[in-house]
Amino acid sequence: MARTWSSDRVRVSAYALAVLLGVVEGLTEFLPVSSTAHLRITQALLGVDLGDPYWKTFSIVIQLGAILCLPIYFRHRLAAFARTFPRGARGDRTVATHPLTLTLIAFVTTAGPAFLLAKVIGKHLESLPIMAWSLLVGGLVMGAVDVVHGRRARRRLTEDLEAMTIGQSVWIGACQILAAVFPGTSRSMATITAGELAGMSRPAALEFSFFLSMPTMAAATLYDLLRSLRAGADGASPIGAIGTDAQAWIALAIGFVVAFLVAYAVVAWFMRWVRIHGFMPFAIYRIALALAVLAWSTH
Repeated sequence: MARTWSSDRVRVSAYALAVLLGVVEGLTEFLPVSSTAHLRITQALLGVDLGDPYWKTFSIVIQLGAILCLPIYFRHRLAAFARTFPRGARGDRTVATHPLTLTLIAFVTTAGPAFLLAKVIGKHLESLPIMAWSLLVGGLVMGAVDVVHGRRARRRLTEDLEAMTIGQSVWIGACQILAAVFPGTSRSMATITAGELAGMSRPAALEFSFFLSMPTMAAATLYDLLRSLRAGADGASPIGAIGTDAQAWIALAIGFVVAFLVAYAVVAWFMRWVRIHGFMPFAIYRIALALAVLAWSTH
């Protein structure tokens, strides 16, 4: 069965759409601009049915591709943390304050409330106006925090994950809940901004954001995948909608690989960018995109 998706504006093949959505996912997953909002906006512009079971499953699969780049990119850093557990590289850490433990603490802080609010999250997932408002508010907050943070750059900041505290970890995990409840907020934006507010340097806040995203995104994505593949009231599941259609499976594979490659490049670039520049360009972009989406979705 040949799959194509069309609207009055565009007609696109499954493979081309898989590449495009893979690029969008890879570009936006770890930048503080919300990959969920960008995927939904792109799908809406291309006339793809946001409620289609196949494309819901596709979005989850390509997100897994993006997630996979993190443990590979940070493999040396992860190995170093594992070797120095629990005392740390400087010998001043404990089981409770080691970076790996702090990552787990932040993850647990997010996971419990996010799981309980799963139904609320589901209701908001496909609402473009809610995503637009989340982009707008998040952009304003991120811009304001980054300006204040830049003016206070001479104060003593937490420059490395080896110097983080339990309080900072809990605070960042709590702020990450906002990204789970309001799609468009951006998990990356919430954790980076929370880290800056907690007195962390930009590079340290970004690195912890990446480390926290590994368990958080892996758990959330696998949960969504299992839930999406569960049979519905009619006994059918999204995986059944794919069936033996080779084109659909190839499109899944293309999207997965493209998302992985693009996300890896973005992570490498972003780590270098933050050491020189702030997050203000991303805040401005979020605000501009939010205003455009609000204008478009209300007509």
